[in-house]
Amino acid sequence: MKKTKYRAYLDIETTGLSHHYADITVIGIALEKNRKCRVIQLTEDYLYEKKLLDSLKGIDEIYTYNGSRFDLPFIKARLGIDLNRSFKHTDLMYNCWKHNLKGGLKVVEKLLDIKRNLTDVDGYMAVQLWFDYVNNNNKQALRTLLEYNQEDVVNLNFLRRKLKVK
Repeated sequence: MKKTKYRAYLDIETTGLSHHYADITVIGIALEKNRKCRVIQLTEDYLYEKKLLDSLKGIDEIYTYNGSRFDLPFIKARLGIDLNRSFKHTDLMYNCWKHNLKGGLKVVEKLLDIKRNLTDVDGYMAVQLWFDYVNNNNKQALRTLLEYNQEDVVNLNFLRRKLKVK
């Protein structure tokens, strides 16, 4: 009998593009087992090494979009965890390139007809939402940021399937 693959779809939100100057605000993880997904989001007091590794316990493979150049190096620089050493990693951006699908995740989602509720939120707005939450205690801004991140990680699952990536 074939073992069920346990997958994680990972995406981070940050306060900027440089891991030297910016912080991670959210680590979103959609855990898939037996075609069912459960989303975990680490933020604030839960953004530390042990919590992230506990969340990924038992994972066979991590999937990201541009994670090789952004998410995983950012996590390594800010949390000291090299996920590439502990897990198999597939960056779906490169699979998209093989199908001539270029651009950011939102562009590729549109090309493949993958739906998104928060069509007006992007990475720049995610930074603004975080600072609105931190500076003004705007809980709705945090909820919107978490919803945006959740759509990212859940849509990575849809993207992997549409691309027929094992």
